[in-house]
Amino acid sequence: MTEPTPHLSRVTVAACCPPLVTAALSEGDAETMAAMFKALADPVRLRLLSRVASHPNGEACVCDIADVGVSQPTVSHHLKKLREAGLLTSERRGTWVYYRPAPGVLASLGAFLADTEGAGKESLSLATRAS
Repeated sequence: MTEPTPHLSRVTVAACCPPLVTAALSEGDAETMAAMFKALADPVRLRLLSRVASHPNGEACVCDIADVGVSQPTVSHHLKKLREAGLLTSERRGTWVYYRPAPGVLASLGAFLADTEGAGKESLSLATRAS
């Protein structure tokens, strides 16, 4: 049985947020992205996401990723925050919960931050000359 993953927005990251340097964010998109970055701002959460994303099967049992220097209840709390931010999905199998990155979310975060073809360079150059 798949456990539903709560999302701040029903719109996927890929569909909602163009690269930062190509268009201004709407209020809703900014809230969605801010929640994701807020979740990633914690070093333990960032490590957990990295362990899940880099796991050989593309998913990881909580038993495989829990050794991040905090207690098991704290690991569960951090994984819950990553799910609530839309970064991870989870599935219970027997007594274990398996986590995987939400479909497309890592590529979308990267694309959102990417300076696509130097689009921000012209604005930066103009701002530097103006100061």
